[in-house]
Amino acid sequence: RYGLAATIWSENINLALGIAPKLVAGVVWINATNMFDASAGFGGLRESGYGREGGWEGLNAYTKPKFQGIPPKPVSAFSGSGAAQGIDRTAKLFIGGKQARPDGGYSRVVYDAKGKSLGEASLANRKDARNAVEAAHKAKGWSKSSAHLRAQILYYLGENLDARATEFGERLDRLTGRKDGAQEVEASVSRLFSYAAWADKFDGAAKPVPMRGTALAMNEPIGVVAALCPAQRPLLGMISLMAPLIAMGNTCILHASEPYPLAATDFVQVLETSDVPAGVVNILTGDLSETAPHLAKHMDVDGLWNFADPGLSKSLEAASVSNLKRVWSPSMHPKWLDATAEGKQFLTAATAIKTIWVPYGE
Repeated sequence: RYGLAATIWSENINLALGIAPKLVAGVVWINATNMFDASAGFGGLRESGYGREGGWEGLNAYTKPKFQGIPPKPVSAFSGSGAAQGIDRTAKLFIGGKQARPDGGYSRVVYDAKGKSLGEASLANRKDARNAVEAAHKAKGWSKSSAHLRAQILYYLGENLDARATEFGERLDRLTGRKDGAQEVEASVSRLFSYAAWADKFDGAAKPVPMRGTALAMNEPIGVVAALCPAQRPLLGMISLMAPLIAMGNTCILHASEPYPLAATDFVQVLETSDVPAGVVNILTGDLSETAPHLAKHMDVDGLWNFADPGLSKSLEAASVSNLKRVWSPSMHPKWLDATAEGKQFLTAATAIKTIWVPYGE
């Protein structure tokens, strides 16, 4: 349950360095114990808590981005009358690499700004949330895949989305009632490419500790992360959370934009054709009030990002104490079309620092 620190004793340094990354502990000492320095981060994992003291990573809690965020505006779904016409094409959930009908069997009609039906979206319940977490855990081998492989799959996602840019842009225009769908798709493709480039470049550092040796600060994935996506930008907002998470080796459960869920379910087709391993990305649609509390309480969820509703922050943080999962729930959001909505802030939130102390010499 805990993971504060560990010590490895071995005459074989290659063996020790091979074992150290596999240990679920925030600090690993090799052939030493209880070594501390202000230049190297110290802190735990699991029920030993999160956050770090010391080093640049220890300063993160005392900093904030330079850009001025904006408070997210509440968005309501459009209303209309009449069910979807023609063959029933209720958009399914995406769990474990497969499209799945909701456990409860319920769905709702999604309307455009003119009150015309665009289709039906599934309403996920707590059983669907549990299934998504289970699927994400089965895919944890993703964290052991090379950064190059993760980058190539993100590039592939961007290429396949770009090939359908016109279709997605028109769909977004109808869903949101705005006329900037093409711009949102273009920004989404750019964001996928950006995090593909970051996948093998957001690396650790060697710390100048006062010993005959070094302390290595390694970036590791958090694990299974549930992300509640912003309502305002149903495609770009989801990709802005998904891309840094999977680029760093996490698996994720994405709760799509509540008023505009069909943008996320359309993206499922891109995921299916882009070699994303089953369970790495799982997508739920429906009411946040039904799934978010269960994701926050779930003992096998390691992190929770809430960009859907800052009003839920207090209750989600309270529910998350069961296993001390990391919760990121900013009250101010970036402008999603702007460059401030990507980069190191998201990559830092998607990783945990492990400090490995390595002595050398006689």
